[in-house]
Amino acid sequence: MTSRALLGQLSDVDVRLLRVFRAVVESGGVSAAELELNIGRSAISRHLKDLETRLNVVLCRRGRGGFAMTDEGRHVYEAALRLLAALDTFRSEVNEVHRQMTGNLSVAMFDKTTTNPACKISDTIFQFDELAPEVTLDVYVAAINTIEKGVMDGQFNIGIIPSHRTSPSLNYLSLFDEHMSLYIGHKHPLFPIDDQLIDDKELQKHKYVGLGYHSPNMDVSNKNGNERHASCYDQEAVATLILSGRYLGYLPDHYAKSFQSQGLVRSVNADKFAYECNFTAISRRSPKPSRITQTFIECLEKAHSHNN
Repeated sequence: MTSRALLGQLSDVDVRLLRVFRAVVESGGVSAAELELNIGRSAISRHLKDLETRLNVVLCRRGRGGFAMTDEGRHVYEAALRLLAALDTFRSEVNEVHRQMTGNLSVAMFDKTTTNPACKISDTIFQFDELAPEVTLDVYVAAINTIEKGVMDGQFNIGIIPSHRTSPSLNYLSLFDEHMSLYIGHKHPLFPIDDQLIDDKELQKHKYVGLGYHSPNMDVSNKNGNERHASCYDQEAVATLILSGRYLGYLPDHYAKSFQSQGLVRSVNADKFAYECNFTAISRRSPKPSRITQTFIECLEKAHSHNN
């Protein structure tokens, strides 16, 4: 005997309820989603309850103890991201029939790139807005692995990350380079020591902070034999631990410049303990990028053409 699927046909109401659920998850709770959705808490709670009834699962725990997704809710959330991304792609492709660039474009980028003079993402956005003024932009800052997964799942149309490995399911466009140096804070015991007296063995005696996922940072630290004593997931967190005077770690030179000018940090053996990483734009190979996505990629390529 064949069991009947619980959900059946999706309706417009289902899609609206899934959008509410996504907003609640990404806002971190019902109260926080009020501004995003522009509806009251009671209405949001009712929508969540309707969706749970429709799907016959408990999506999240909400109440005085705070907001938390269930395992089923996390599964539905990830499926909803793929569905809503597919709907946005469909809308964009229909708009292309009429040669209109309207809809939404989601761009996710690694943090602390704006102060890099080689990074021309702001110029890219200027060019893109002139070509597609009706398109709504969503810009996120996230960790490398989050961006890669988001692009593959369709949550993000474009990601901008340091190059570290490639996937056959993604397209890559080289954009700009970033110079990374090893830094210590002014409270660190090595701060007053001459660089000539600091070698690999000396560095390995001190606590090292690195990024907690696969990245050029992780590759270099492994090669240098730096045992990670603290893991961070963005550059600002790394800088905070370096400024504590208890850790040494890598930072982009352009980002560390303001700390260095104040005498708060210094680089260590810049000729030896430094590396370059290349930032690339990533997008899905399949389905084929929409006209909106392709236009943004072309703007990225044009804005960064002087770097290549």
